[in-house]
Amino acid sequence: MMAMFRSFVSATHQLRQHQQNGAAAAATGESLESQFSCPICLEVYHKPVTIGRCAHTFCGECLQPCLQVTSPLCPLCRMPFDPKKVDKSSSVEKQLSNYKAPCRGCSKKVSLVKMRSHISSCTKVQEQMANCPKFVPVVPTSQPIPSNVPNRSTFSCPFCGARNLDQQELVKHCMENHRNDPNKVVCPVCSAMPWGDPSYKSSNFLQHLLHRHKFSYDTFVDYSIDEESSLQAAMALSCQIKC
Repeated sequence: MMAMFRSFVSATHQLRQHQQNGAAAAATGESLESQFSCPICLEVYHKPVTIGRCAHTFCGECLQPCLQVTSPLCPLCRMPFDPKKVDKSSSVEKQLSNYKAPCRGCSKKVSLVKMRSHISSCTKVQEQMANCPKFVPVVPTSQPIPSNVPNRSTFSCPFCGARNLDQQELVKHCMENHRNDPNKVVCPVCSAMPWGDPSYKSSNFLQHLLHRHKFSYDTFVDYSIDEESSLQAAMALSCQIKC
């Protein structure tokens, strides 16, 4: 009787140890995959590149939109960087080839470099995606989605029409290309504000830019209050940040 009991205890212990080892292995695989996942697309890196200044790594294709602007910022830490100092990450590519992790669907161990192609053809993953709950609003609403919200993030140069400039880029562009332009123009930043007058032309647009738009409205402004209150709040907060 005692022998049977000991045998049962031993078998139970082995089963628990096997389950714990399996769970630990799965956790290791999951953490390994997350360790080599792009912060933008959240998938395993594909043709990874690394920003020289901050050393953050992304898929080459995911980082491309950031390289199209005049003054790119790292999508992760927002640090400015030189687009010419973004290099192919050979060390990460080597690690992707060396490490394996279990597929999130079928649990088959796959090298990280092949994980994307495997997941796209894995029937278990496709079933999981098909069974994902559909998005529904947290609180139902009958209000229509506004379609006439002005773009307050990027602007066009009022002198030459250059597009997709944020406020800092607009200031830099006008200082470099239109410093001596005598034309009176409408400020595209002000005209996009709730209190802005789209017909008012500034007699000295460059001075207006330098005095009024040293900070980003999107960062500091509460659009529900009037212009003077917004400006005072923004300047106060800007001063606190600088101090």
